[in-house]
Amino acid sequence: MEKLLSKKISEKEFLLGNEAIVRGAIEAGVSFVTTYPGTPASEIGDTFFKIKNQKSLPAQAGKIKNSFYFEYSTNEKVALEAAAGASFSGLRSLIAMKNFGLNVASDFLMPLMSSGVNGGLVIVVADDVGCSSSAQFEEDSRPYSYLAYLPILEPATPQECKDFTKFAFEFSEKFKIPIMIRTTTRIALASGIVKFEKISEIKRKAKFVKNPLQFSTMPPRVLEMHRELIEKIKKIQKFLEKNKINKIESGGRSRLGIITSGISYLYVREALKELNLDLSVLKLGFVYPLPEKKIANFIKKLQKVLVVEELQPYLEREIKRIANDANCKVKIFGKDLIPEVGELKPEIVTSSIAKFANRPPSFALVPGLKLKIPKRKPQFCPGCPYWLVFGAVKKAVNPNEIVFGGEIGCYMLAFYPPIDLQDYLYCMGSGAGVAHGISKATKQKIITFIGDSSFFHAGIPALINTVFNKSNPLIIILDNQTTAMTGHQPHPGAPTVPNGIKIENIVSACGVKNLAIIDPIEQEKFIEKIKEFLNKEEVSVIIARRPCIFVK
Repeated sequence: MEKLLSKKISEKEFLLGNEAIVRGAIEAGVSFVTTYPGTPASEIGDTFFKIKNQKSLPAQAGKIKNSFYFEYSTNEKVALEAAAGASFSGLRSLIAMKNFGLNVASDFLMPLMSSGVNGGLVIVVADDVGCSSSAQFEEDSRPYSYLAYLPILEPATPQECKDFTKFAFEFSEKFKIPIMIRTTTRIALASGIVKFEKISEIKRKAKFVKNPLQFSTMPPRVLEMHRELIEKIKKIQKFLEKNKINKIESGGRSRLGIITSGISYLYVREALKELNLDLSVLKLGFVYPLPEKKIANFIKKLQKVLVVEELQPYLEREIKRIANDANCKVKIFGKDLIPEVGELKPEIVTSSIAKFANRPPSFALVPGLKLKIPKRKPQFCPGCPYWLVFGAVKKAVNPNEIVFGGEIGCYMLAFYPPIDLQDYLYCMGSGAGVAHGISKATKQKIITFIGDSSFFHAGIPALINTVFNKSNPLIIILDNQTTAMTGHQPHPGAPTVPNGIKIENIVSACGVKNLAIIDPIEQEKFIEKIKEFLNKEEVSVIIARRPCIFVK
């Protein structure tokens, strides 16, 4: 990690996209960093953590001196709130999360856009296109721009990850608005050569200055703030018309063109080289707001345009609207040639461009070719304490007579054989929330599982709801004492955290009377407690406490 702190100008290093974002933030003089770990964004927080070389999390609180403060927050909403508080106080702040984290943070994000910021505030969101690590839903974060008037940058390479991050802080402070950098798995985890620039030594004295016109989102002021935000976006659009971050790469005399952004741009360049085509390409660095005049001028000279993007036809819809407003007769193609589900691949883009340009593909797939690859289901690691937990559950009950709830984390692998013990799975905190509804509606017996980090993230409100509204699921908290699935980051209850918060204290404070803390290696004791708690008329909680095998 020392290489990320190098002060040598023009030095080049081989970095992940996530590491390049860290370097960009350091060059920009970032002072305050928060995150809740989530793949494919995890390396951003982990890299900041390693650079700080913190021996304990609380020890750094309030000590921002010619450096940056870093924390693993309990969830993305409070992480954004903390970063915003530092920005309100004049500091350059960054928050990193995965796409589902943006959903969690959106409750605060919406009013934040109206109030704006003081110090630059950069929100990095990594979308898991193809659901490599987030099984719940293939989410596209770009539509948040419409909801929140949120400017969005989309880098295509590790070099752009660094450069765009640095630019984002300057942009945020210029317009006093939060800005989002959207990456995808292939950008976040791709490696490439990154050229370093000077590290800014920004020394600011943090101070929150009272300003009810900025920070109080109460009527009637909130309506004025909404109008001001819309006017701000219009000014940003004018700024972007001349900014080189949206660039046109002119082709030859062809009347065909391509509009793209992010990782799709690299696939386009590779495809054009493969097909020996010389087409004009408009590469968008900003996907919101769009440089509408630049787009209109680009497409006016063309007969056909292909929009290459992953997931939703977000750009395609906007470009068709722009073409209609500008009375352009150009024919626009998008999802009729580019799939809307799953990650794009070079061969997919090459095939689509070949059809678009009426060219034969540069390669031929052998029809009927089937590779005999053994089918393997993901499983827990050898020695994982969860084998003991789910083994005990299957011995204690008849699985056909119980409804089993799950969530996102290592324990979601219990969905697969040989365990087969998850009947529903959505998001953090939903295991107990859904269990309560099923319990009240059907009176069926329910066992639901939640991880220790997930409990701190979103499980506490759900637990309070089950107690207050009197349902009786059995909630098993899988306390392996770390945030295991995303890279073993600490959480408020982890033993590595001095003065950590004990889960059992929170459970008791929520009013749970039936509570047991058991090491699942004590199988007989664990089995008996499951049987006992399932017959209770009130909610019951078992904390299955045994550390992950990778936790020292």
